[in-house]
Amino acid sequence: MFGSDDDASRDRLLAGLRQRVDDQAVVDAMAAVPREAFVPDSQRSSAYADRPLSIGEGQTISAPHMVAIMAELLDLEAGQTVLEIGTGCGYHAAVTAELVGSEGVYSVEYYESLAREARERLAELGYDGVSIRAGDGHDGWAEHAPYDRAYLTCAAPAFPEAVVEQVRPGGVLLGPLGEGHQTLVKAIKREDGTLERTRHGGVRFVPMQDE
Repeated sequence: MFGSDDDASRDRLLAGLRQRVDDQAVVDAMAAVPREAFVPDSQRSSAYADRPLSIGEGQTISAPHMVAIMAELLDLEAGQTVLEIGTGCGYHAAVTAELVGSEGVYSVEYYESLAREARERLAELGYDGVSIRAGDGHDGWAEHAPYDRAYLTCAAPAFPEAVVEQVRPGGVLLGPLGEGHQTLVKAIKREDGTLERTRHGGVRFVPMQDE
């Protein structure tokens, strides 16, 4: 169980997030999700440190500020359908579920072991409506398309073509793009299928897995 010291760490983290994001709904979602439930036991003492932590398979749980910034850029609202590429431990999916509803979140994870563990963890925490499958994120998840939003939690040279196709016109994509140096890129899909892009600073994410 977490004690007062950990509660203080959580409060400091949330105070810091309020300085980075303007959307109170995003801050509330971050406050609602217990990050300690998503990190390995060996790293529980660092659960509310604002930095990435290793979760195995060479993957990480993103720093809380990055999850919050991405949620704000995506402009998430209740009732939207969202495609996530890179489930990892399920933390980012849980925050997304707080904002759009669990039934609207579809997530693809490359590693079967992480997908299974995330599915079980999310169900235990009440996010059992989140759908997770193991597979190649480059393929997206066509069965539930079109999506209102799609985001990558792993770096790719470009938005995967299949993922772009599965987002509705007017929908938003977000992800760290680039090899080596990465930039957080937001794209609005135009009616003709092309993307209107804006750049939101340098970031560092683990690379997207290739088959």
